[in-house]
Amino acid sequence: MSDSDAWAKACAEDLEAEKARRRAEAGAEPGSAAEEFRKLFDAVADKVSSMRNPLMGMAAQGTVQQLVNQAKAAVEPVIERNPQVFDHLAAAGNELLAAYRSAVEGHETRWTRDEPDDPRKESRPDRPEDSKKDDDGPGTGQHIDLD
Repeated sequence: MSDSDAWAKACAEDLEAEKARRRAEAGAEPGSAAEEFRKLFDAVADKVSSMRNPLMGMAAQGTVQQLVNQAKAAVEPVIERNPQVFDHLAAAGNELLAAYRSAVEGHETRWTRDEPDDPRKESRPDRPEDSKKDDDGPGTGQHIDLD
């Protein structure tokens, strides 16, 4: 066994130990998208149910609890029958986020370099339509004598 193999093995062991330490610190790893949605829905439902407003009477609080229970009853079967839908929605959300980040990074780069907003509209002297002077059109700020 060469030194490079020993080094690679030691690095892999250290990496696994660090991953295990971080997992232990963070707690349980997230579940599927459907499980995470169920947890989120339960947390929101618990929060709504636990709100006690002195202005709301007992009847209003009972109505809120009834609505929460109805929403749970409607959502649970959907989650149970179609867990893969939530995985697809999560993947689509990640793709949208990546697209948004890409667009923002492109704009930030142009802003910091003081480049035009749309690089496709830059004036290029090698194109005949861009080499014309724009001073004969309206809105150039020149004074026109009408007398």
